Amino acid sequence: MSKYKFDPKIYQQELIEIAKELALSESLSKKYIDRVIKKHPQDGNKVFSRDKLILGLKWLWKNGLVDFDQAKLKHIIKCLKLKPTRSISGVTTVTVLTKPFACPGKCIFCPNDVRMPKSYIATEPGAQRALMNRFSPYLQVWNRLKALQNIGHPTDKIELLVLGGTWSYYPEKYKVWFIEECFRAMNDFGKNLKNTSDKIIEIKEYLQNDYNDELRKETGDKPYNQLIQTPQFKNHFKKFLSPEPNLELDILWKKLEEEQVKNSKGKVRCVGLVLETRPDCITPQETLRLRKLGATKIQLGIQTLDDKISELNKRGETKKDTINAFKLLRSAGFKIHAHIMPNLYGSNPKTDLKVYKELFSSPNFRPDEIKIYPASIIKHTELEKLYKEGKYKPYSTNELVDLVAKCIEVTPEYCRITRVIRDIPSTEITSGNKTTNLREVAEDKLKREDRPNRNIRAREIKNQKINLKELKLDQIKYETINSLEYFLQFITNDRKIAGFLRLSVPKQFKNPITSELDDCAIIREIHVYGPSLGINTKSFGEAQHLGLGTKLIKRAEEIAKKYNFPKLAVISSIGTREYYKKRGFELIKLYQIKELF
Repeated sequence: MSKYKFDPKIYQQELIEIAKELALSESLSKKYIDRVIKKHPQDGNKVFSRDKLILGLKWLWKNGLVDFDQAKLKHIIKCLKLKPTRSISGVTTVTVLTKPFACPGKCIFCPNDVRMPKSYIATEPGAQRALMNRFSPYLQVWNRLKALQNIGHPTDKIELLVLGGTWSYYPEKYKVWFIEECFRAMNDFGKNLKNTSDKIIEIKEYLQNDYNDELRKETGDKPYNQLIQTPQFKNHFKKFLSPEPNLELDILWKKLEEEQVKNSKGKVRCVGLVLETRPDCITPQETLRLRKLGATKIQLGIQTLDDKISELNKRGETKKDTINAFKLLRSAGFKIHAHIMPNLYGSNPKTDLKVYKELFSSPNFRPDEIKIYPASIIKHTELEKLYKEGKYKPYSTNELVDLVAKCIEVTPEYCRITRVIRDIPSTEITSGNKTTNLREVAEDKLKREDRPNRNIRAREIKNQKINLKELKLDQIKYETINSLEYFLQFITNDRKIAGFLRLSVPKQFKNPITSELDDCAIIREIHVYGPSLGINTKSFGEAQHLGLGTKLIKRAEEIAKKYNFPKLAVISSIGTREYYKKRGFELIKLYQIKELF
């Protein structure tokens, strides 16, 4: 342990010295900033983190302890911002995890870390944050917003991503309470409640101790679903979970609705709620529950469309389940985010590519977004046993790079490849892919070989300044089992994408999920790219707030009328209700609808 005693005077003086040096430089490169920070440690030993530095500079400027104007302060903070890609796609993402809970699946590749919800590992960054916050949805959201704010990211437009095991399998009371607490945290953060800003709970000891192994020694090598039901698990874990309220279900739904109403006009608005589940859990009733919670996008763990491979890996679901899930979710207007897993037990690169191509060639599927997660061999899994017995061999790095490159190459323009590989530390992987930049390697291969990379993520304009006159409205039409889909996009001459709209034109006027959507064409998503701009903020060349969304809606109205639909619905998020209200859409129950005739 260091013998150094913290001295606030030294802390402040070093902060002032850093501010002076940064203010004098016109070109604040990352290398220069790092050199200045190391030159002036906060306590004679430990360097300033970016979030503490940004907070400190704001405090110095507010108290007149530095000699530069507000414009210079904003410039310095912009250069200090860490990971600008977190908000470069137009919104700021906040990820939270649900508590450890059973799952209907028995997948042989799935991690069995009893400290986590099924399929997650405690050493993953997001999982560590969840554990340190006792899996409290309120604390996870609050402290993540605070951390993002401290490193310079806007927090007024939030996409809330809820991860965990199988969301649909959790008790309804828990799900409603969890989402209500997330909304309450966003609303409270918008009010800047200082008394909750230091609520993060340190549980480092629990992260450092391998309770996984301890429990398995005590209870035997039980499957995850059995292990978390044992008294040993409950005794070990009970102090690391936030208490849940003992309220009736109708009261919890009412509390959630109240927080949603507040959020629709709040300072920190939820402009997207993403939940993840399994295809075999999707029913008409579950689809409506997902919508009632405020969800706009559903992540589906498909993994494969080959039923033989699915059975070998004990997925417990079929291709028919996946077809049904796509049909129901699209009928309700959801964006569909598929997870696909190459390198499963019993598969091969040729089969994996065939499955991937079918996702987009068959009208049964055609997802809006996709994650490519090659299987890894994780400790305490059945797949690890098969590997050690010589019955399973993971693909080589070259095989994976070649396969991922082919998958990227055939992905259509209307789909976004969100991620390639899971963020699992290499220390947790027994064997298999450990290349953390697999996507980058595959994309470099495509570039070298002059092969296409058309997916949305590769075409986003990012920080590029644009002129409305340089954009053209492009239209892609494709068919699904229950709709005609229009992907409307504003693009540059080299097909960089500034904004898009997904319009679903049903093949029948009567909706199979809810009568609220009868006679409606449905806007499933509007997204404008570029740096996230604050609500009511003026654009200076950024794509946001240039009126692209309004122009896209106008075109969607024209198409809906062409097919004789008298109404246009939108699956609006809670935080975008005001946006659509200003454009003539009225909130009915779960959707906002505009009369066209």
